Amino acid sequence: MSARGINFLDQWIANNILETTKADVISVDELTHKLIADAKSVGIKRDEIDEEVDSLYRTILDAIVHFVPGTPE
Repeated sequence: MSARGINFLDQWIANNILETTKADVISVDELTHKLIADAKSVGIKRDEIDEEVDSLYRTILDAIVHFVPGTPE
């Protein structure tokens, strides 16, 4: 398990999912690609995140649908 991967994911969601983020296929897909690119830019491999969640897409969608301002997902 990668604490580094899940910590990155939690922080990324807190910084990138806004109240106005739409829960449509295109928006979630774009956010998923942005997450992977941002992780890569800081040296985190996708595998480190994937092993922590069943689906990045579903995790991001859940964060959008259950958005609560000021609280990390």
